Amino acid sequence: MSRLLANIRRADRPPFHALTPVAARAAYELGSEILELPRVGLARVDEIRVPASDGTLLRARLYAPSHARLPVLLYLHGGGFTIGSLETHDSLCRQLARRSGAAVVALDYRLAPEHRFPTAVDDAWAAMRWLAQHADMVGLDGTRLAVGGDSAGGTLAAVCAIHARDIGLRLRQQVLITPGTTAHADTESHRRFAHGYLLDAESIAWFFDQYIAVADRSDWRFAPLQAHDLDGVAPACVVLAECDPLVDEGIAYADRLRMAGVPVEMELYRGVTHDFIKMGRVLPEAAAAQTVIADALKTAFHLNDDPPR
Repeated sequence: MSRLLANIRRADRPPFHALTPVAARAAYELGSEILELPRVGLARVDEIRVPASDGTLLRARLYAPSHARLPVLLYLHGGGFTIGSLETHDSLCRQLARRSGAAVVALDYRLAPEHRFPTAVDDAWAAMRWLAQHADMVGLDGTRLAVGGDSAGGTLAAVCAIHARDIGLRLRQQVLITPGTTAHADTESHRRFAHGYLLDAESIAWFFDQYIAVADRSDWRFAPLQAHDLDGVAPACVVLAECDPLVDEGIAYADRLRMAGVPVEMELYRGVTHDFIKMGRVLPEAAAAQTVIADALKTAFHLNDDPPR
């Protein structure tokens, strides 16, 4: 990891906070899969549309290792609610589908600053409800549904799980990969890893400013640690990186889930940074974490019990 960080510093690319949102998206997309495993072939990779609550049709991409009626993970990409796309997380979603045997539907939710809080939340909730009710339209089993995501997508997945509980929708699993959960970047890990560990403090502040007003940051839909209670939310698979500004809040959220009686499997990968899950070419920890997530989905969906297809 230290050699990788040194190579990234030598590349001397401008940080996201020095760019416009449009330029930052282009830069992230250009470099997003350099360190990832090659895109693995799957039986299905389909472009679909999912309706948002305001009637907008959102792009989504369905990944499946077979044409069977599979359970499905709704995947919400990272990128500080400002950058990221179906393309930036294509390799990762393919790996999760291949390793788990489940389908993955990645959502191209709307981004800030064009669409500020709570648009991303509303889009994620709408997609989750649509899959629960209409997954059969794309040949999937909406009765076996999970949500997951990395970074900002992990935040969205956590608030999806709370919303699902509140509307009586049973989720089989929530997968939270290096999620943001606090209202303000004020934990010890934010100070310890503020610079030199891939996700710098200035970029975090820039992402927050693009997405949400300071006055709204205690809203649990942005900071799920602020939720009144977490009783009855879906079992959680929480994947964290040791050298990540967000690690303390990830641990705190896992602890709150456990205190609420929610089953939690938490894996903390030592010596790696934020976004390590997308570095499978160079970090064995990425493949290990993907396998942990896949195994959690297999268990949640009872895929190990299914007859061979």
